[in-house]
Amino acid sequence: MLALNYAGPPNPALRIALAAAAGIAALLALLALGSSRWRWRALIAFSVLFAGLLTWFSQLKPTNEADWQPDVATLAYATFDGDAVTVHNIRNVDYRSETDYTPAWYDKRFDLNKLEGIDLVAVYWMGPAIAHTLVSFAFAGGDHLAVSIETRKKQGQGYSTLQGFFRQYELIYIVADERDVIRLRTNYRHDPPEDVYVYRVQAPLEAARRVFIEYMNQLNNLRAHPKFYNTLTSNCTTDIWANTLINDQHLPFSWKILLSGYVPQYLYEQGRIDTRVPFLELRERAHVNARAQAADAAADFSQRIREAAPTAASNASGVTQIAGER
Repeated sequence: MLALNYAGPPNPALRIALAAAAGIAALLALLALGSSRWRWRALIAFSVLFAGLLTWFSQLKPTNEADWQPDVATLAYATFDGDAVTVHNIRNVDYRSETDYTPAWYDKRFDLNKLEGIDLVAVYWMGPAIAHTLVSFAFAGGDHLAVSIETRKKQGQGYSTLQGFFRQYELIYIVADERDVIRLRTNYRHDPPEDVYVYRVQAPLEAARRVFIEYMNQLNNLRAHPKFYNTLTSNCTTDIWANTLINDQHLPFSWKILLSGYVPQYLYEQGRIDTRVPFLELRERAHVNARAQAADAAADFSQRIREAAPTAASNASGVTQIAGER
């Protein structure tokens, strides 16, 4: 019923009618189980109907051709030249408010030999269990490249956790300047307000490089072969974990990846972020809202939000592992 209601024909009345008809059919089949005369006929009929619905749903295909919202209209991609990677269409939106902005993109060349580490960014707006998580790659000279895995929304679409189960959104890797994706959440989102935490992940540099390359490959794959977002199986956090499978020492899957707000705590328990201080103290140090609001559009935004942040040896044992949506 939900699949028909959300992914059915464009006409709203027809979608509701089809969803209601599917519900009635299911109810009649359930009632028929109590009748020896109708039981098997009803089960066969409903099985045929359900198989038809599954076949229809499986035929829904993602696309890169649609009337997209301006902030997700342009896909990033990467080109490789030995150890140099040029990332195309890095987003750097000029915000006046959350909904009033001017999109902008630029290209930049990165040297894999200058990759210094990976940060996990966790964003909270509805309690401790749910967070949008993203990663930011740190390069020598203060360069940071953030990647946020999100829904690619069409014009007029809003985000719905429920609709995310039913192929209503394409998946997008937003590659962005931190003044865009972090500042949007600390400085411009107020209803509800969002709290942003930045943690340096302890990882061998070679493992970090493999993760970066895997992200770049995913950019190119999505540009050639679009993919649906799924609230449970393909979202901002599960896909981050999937991208770390390139490393043998990746973290095992955990329920804390599904409840993405607990990802930082999970990394702490596994020794993948700084454990020299208690987690609550580390969390307090990682909170960047005040520093981001003070930095605003400054050119050294990334450095200023990390001024009071704890440091961790980037060559410590372990691998980069994790990322959520909003």
